[in-house]
Order: sequence, then C-alpha cells, then structure tokens
Amino acid sequence: MKTFSLEIVTPIKVIIEESVKYLRCPGVDGSFGVMHKHRNGVFALETGEVKIETNNGTSWFATSGGFAEITEDKAELLLESIEKSNEIDVKRATEALERAKARRKNMDDNVDTIRLEASLSRALNRLKVSKK
Repeated sequence: MKTFSLEIVTPIKVIIEESVKYLRCPGVDGSFGVMHKHRNGVFALETGEVKIETNNGTSWFATSGGFAEITEDKAELLLESIEKSNEIDVKRATEALERAKARRKNMDDNVDTIRLEASLSRALNRLKVSKK
C-alpha cells in the first residue's frame, strides 16, 4: 500500500509519523479516512479518536479537535491536544468525567453549558480511546 507523510502539531509539541498508510479523523460532519493521493482539502475536526496505520501497526489517539489539511502526499493535523491511547491518564480522565457529571447535575444559571458539554465529551472520548 502506498504511503504519505503525516505531521501532527499542537500548541506544545510536534509529532511526525513517516510512511503512514491510513489516517482516520473525527470530522465535524463525521469521521473520514485518508490514503495516499487523497483529494486536497481542509477539514474541521471535533473531539474524537484519530487512527493511524503505518507499516509498524495501528495507533489510536484522543483529540479535542482542530483542523486537518490534506494534500495528495501529506496530511497535517493542527490540534488543540492529542494523546496516544496508552499514554492517557485514566484516573485523571475519570475524575474529569465525574466533575463534569456533577456540574451538569447541579447546574444553575451561571454554568456555561457549552463548556460543560465539551468537558464531558473530552473525558468520555479519552476514556474510550484509552481502552484501544
């Protein structure tokens, strides 16, 4: 299978994967896959899982959203955050989920519901990806 270059950039680090065979991202309109010679485009990403297949196997990552720029031989992901499945702190993610659930249960007019739902979504996603 032909490969393409992948670069992942966050505000605090750069991850480069060479020889990527397949990439799946959580687009705002649903997940999409990328292979060599993919049609060019820029896509908005939401909280979800990123799947990367290389000659060495498959890796799973949790992300909280960002953008993907795809060309026929390169994909660049500009992400708010990304964590590899085996590096996710499950205890911290569980605590974040419990805090978000407690805030939702005790909501008042001062609670920012958009931020609350985003926190809940990120915690659930991190826990789901940590099991892969």
